Amino acid sequence: MPFLPTPRLLSQLTNRAIIYSQNGDPSKVLTSLRYPELPPPASETVNIKFLLAPINPADINVVEGVYPSKPTEETSLTTSGKGSPEQPVFVGGNEGLARVTAIGNGVGDLKLDDWVVMTKPQSGTWCTSRNVHASDIIKVPWRHGLSQVHAATMTVNPPTAYNMLRDFTSLKEGDWIVQNGANSAVGQAVIQIAASKGLKTLNFVRNRDNIRNLVDDLQSLGATKVLTYDELSDKSLRTRLKEWTGERSISLGLNCVGGNETSLMARLLGNDAHLVSYGAMSKQPLSLPTSLFIFKNITSHGFWQTRWYQNRSPKEKYDVMKILVDLMVTGKLKEPRHEILYIAAHESDTEAGQKIKDAIRNMSEGQHGKKVLLRLESLE
Repeated sequence: MPFLPTPRLLSQLTNRAIIYSQNGDPSKVLTSLRYPELPPPASETVNIKFLLAPINPADINVVEGVYPSKPTEETSLTTSGKGSPEQPVFVGGNEGLARVTAIGNGVGDLKLDDWVVMTKPQSGTWCTSRNVHASDIIKVPWRHGLSQVHAATMTVNPPTAYNMLRDFTSLKEGDWIVQNGANSAVGQAVIQIAASKGLKTLNFVRNRDNIRNLVDDLQSLGATKVLTYDELSDKSLRTRLKEWTGERSISLGLNCVGGNETSLMARLLGNDAHLVSYGAMSKQPLSLPTSLFIFKNITSHGFWQTRWYQNRSPKEKYDVMKILVDLMVTGKLKEPRHEILYIAAHESDTEAGQKIKDAIRNMSEGQHGKKVLLRLESLE
């Protein structure tokens, strides 16, 4: 039965979700909605309470309607306006850390207060609590020293980096890889995971006023060399590259930019190398010289972490997560630079909605150099 809040029920609305009813500019279509306490979980389902949920760039794309992975309508969250048949309700957010609060029959591998993360895409994590099927979550292999921030951000960017380094070619200590977008969340994870394996990284970033600070930041994470895209056109680059690598060829390239910068970067790859594309931040098509395929026999791939989750068993997912947790608690994979957007239980839906809109507007305008994580307080 749909949820129809009335003034009489407002005091019973202990939960909150950040929702939208149609695609568009997030600063215009997102709003806050209160909803009641969850009923006991049905068989094979679990009630969870979210502790932290990132606001990722892809989440904004989903709200805008330009991302290929689509959310499922929340049929239990309806109002007389939002959520009517003409206006379905969608909860934002794909990634987040939650705590198990109730367990239905037939769920054998979870216990109360376990930390869990989502493996089903577009699960709607910008909320205080929700009911999920047990197969759509995975228990976090908790170890002492694992922070909530680490756990809340471990299902998208770190596994993307780890899987791209593992799945396309066999890399051994001392090998080189090249990547663009090196200051992105995935790029920084690539640098750190590669360094933990003894791999060398050649990293390209956009030139900027504070480029020296950025180079220092990336090198502190383990980057071997950091260059700007402008240097891709420098004729001396190949000579310098041979000196750096000892004429060792580069067998893996990672691309999240596209456009001419990637075409130039691909020329640095060696024979039988692999170019893996996982993003297109420039919004420009990727064009590769035919000669790279004929004379260097390079292979071009695409990678999407969502598809990886769809095609892997629970054990495979857990095994990768355990490796990432080990890297995190040993200091080899650091927390992303972040800030927490806290919405208190006493704040009105109008106030909560405005906070979200302001945060996303700042992100879109490039005013946030940090990952924003949402913490919604529920009335208990």
